[in-house]
Amino acid sequence: MYSLLSVFCGINKKKGVFLIRKITMKTIWILVLVVFYNGISLNGVATNVPARPPFVSIGALLSFNSTIGKVAKVAIQAAVDDVNSDPSILGGTKLRITMSADKSGFLGIIEALKFMETDTVAIVGPQSSVTAHAISFVANELQIPLLSYSSTDPTLSSPQFPFFVMTARNDLYQMAAIAEIVDYYGWKEVIAIYGDDDYGRNGIAALGDKLAERRCKISFKAPLTPAATREEITDLLVKVASTESRILVVHTFSSWGPVVFSVAQYLGMMGPGYVWITTNWLSTLVETDSPLPAGTLDDIQGVLTLRMYTPDSELKRKFVSRWSTLSSGTTAYGSNPMGLSTYGLYAYDTVWLLAHAINAFFDQGGNVSFSNDSRLAALRGGSLHLDALNIFNGGNLLRQNILQVNMTGVTGKVKFNPDGNLIHPAYDIINVIGNGIRRIGYWSNYSGLSVVPPETLYSRPPNRSSSSQKLHGVIWPGQTAQKPRGWVYPENGRHLRIAVPSRVSYCEFVSQVPGTDKFAGYCIDVFTAAINLLPYAVPYKLIPYGDGVTNPSCTELVRLITAGVYDAAIGDIAIITNRTKMVDFTQPYIESGLVVVAPVKKRNSSAWAFLQPFTGQMWAVTALFFIIVGAVVWILEHRLNDDFRGPPRRQLITILWQVTCNIICSPIDCSEMVPPHFIFSIFFQILSQYLSFLIYI
Repeated sequence: MYSLLSVFCGINKKKGVFLIRKITMKTIWILVLVVFYNGISLNGVATNVPARPPFVSIGALLSFNSTIGKVAKVAIQAAVDDVNSDPSILGGTKLRITMSADKSGFLGIIEALKFMETDTVAIVGPQSSVTAHAISFVANELQIPLLSYSSTDPTLSSPQFPFFVMTARNDLYQMAAIAEIVDYYGWKEVIAIYGDDDYGRNGIAALGDKLAERRCKISFKAPLTPAATREEITDLLVKVASTESRILVVHTFSSWGPVVFSVAQYLGMMGPGYVWITTNWLSTLVETDSPLPAGTLDDIQGVLTLRMYTPDSELKRKFVSRWSTLSSGTTAYGSNPMGLSTYGLYAYDTVWLLAHAINAFFDQGGNVSFSNDSRLAALRGGSLHLDALNIFNGGNLLRQNILQVNMTGVTGKVKFNPDGNLIHPAYDIINVIGNGIRRIGYWSNYSGLSVVPPETLYSRPPNRSSSSQKLHGVIWPGQTAQKPRGWVYPENGRHLRIAVPSRVSYCEFVSQVPGTDKFAGYCIDVFTAAINLLPYAVPYKLIPYGDGVTNPSCTELVRLITAGVYDAAIGDIAIITNRTKMVDFTQPYIESGLVVVAPVKKRNSSAWAFLQPFTGQMWAVTALFFIIVGAVVWILEHRLNDDFRGPPRRQLITILWQVTCNIICSPIDCSEMVPPHFIFSIFFQILSQYLSFLIYI
């Protein structure tokens, strides 16, 4: 200030006095205004940070009479009071909140537009996902952030709605938890009962995707209008009861969700064999309106439900201890005091999240100012007064600060990932038993199903192996601890489409009875016998494949099974490599190829087994040839060889030796051997031949 005044004033440094030269009082006031306008401090450093306003207006859209809304109203007001009582949060600025009813449909949209006519920098809500879809388009245009603790429709987190911030758990993770539960118990098909609106349809679509990742599916979808009557619910559950699957997932609102179980109890669908899984609407109802009426508790025995997981902490315990005081004068069901649900915790943290973001917004030089939307100027003068909607100039900066908040609240760590969802999504898995609920485990996106709190697993490497997935025991509907099979024979279920080749050859294996739709043959008999051995009935329909004039291609038939045209095939279909890559075959019940025919009667082996290959007649012929050869040899050798002369006995022995030698051991020169050596040679030759024969047989 001193250096600036010296420009206008002469300074006498020797006398230490100011000599004012030709400066009027008007000039001094202009100087003062310039100094304060530019934010110049006494030391000459410019701050460029505008002064914070005394109040910041925010809005809240919630259904005051709903299970979620009546808890959220108390929690939001408590959070605003706590923020305003702590000047270190907003530097002296106060939050000024205006609450409005989040009505259904068109009226809910009108209530939201009323907020945007005022200088509202952000809106806590809306509570309904249906309203959130419509309002998000307006929020994108006017750049007003929407922070919803209850609109958990998975499609709201898409880049299409950048100004919608989901401050609770995305339903995408809730559906992933249900899919893992279904897969954990070995079930493959489920029935989805849901409200026929954006919230219900998009949630069930996410469930279908998560089930498909685990090779499961939704076999039947049962939508109900948001205002469904008991008669409509009854008609729908009658259809559900006639289907095959007994795994039912209920994704709806707490307003008419209990009616579904009341009707199911009336129809006998809460007994053994059924499995009911609900989203977190049921746990919210149990927590808020506890204790429930005896009739309602009887209707939901054995049901599995989910609840958004919030770790235990000192902040949470303090808020829970304050709840009875905060909610005094507010009742839930009848005259029961209103309980605190997880939605109340998330609503409380949402206000604190917004307060931290507004504080960062002001620290970065943000200014609460609004401007007219040029695209709405053409609507000026209309009876709707849409030109009154203004753009929040700092909306984009505030949105960025909201997504960058990193704090610890009553729900645990509050921080967003790059996708705009809260980090570490986790759920409690709850079983309704007796007069209350029992937690049977946890689900987290990090490690799947477990019986230990998720925060204890974050410090370990993620483990998704089947051996690490665990849950405590469950009491299922019907008060049984045995895991239900999950399906029954459907009364009006789809028949299996089984193709049968219409062959013109080898009709003994399979053929169509002329003039009928029936089939006969060896393959049909085997199939019928196998079906009769099953402990349950299997509806099927045999469909001919081929024109009956030429043999059809079995490879093409197998391909049609993979394409879904047929469910199976019966016939003499050869098992070859390329076909096994497309479908699964049964064990072959017809052998093909070369075979060896052998006698069934077993023969005993002995030392004389070498005689068995020849009959007696064959041996006699052999002996006759032996004698004839000996006689021929004697005739030829008698005149010239002295060994063939002498007494008749000697000549006979010589003939036998010579013939035996020629037959058995022709290489040996018997004429040059003395009889003893010759005898030993013959003996060893016969012995070797005999041993070779024994080894062969």
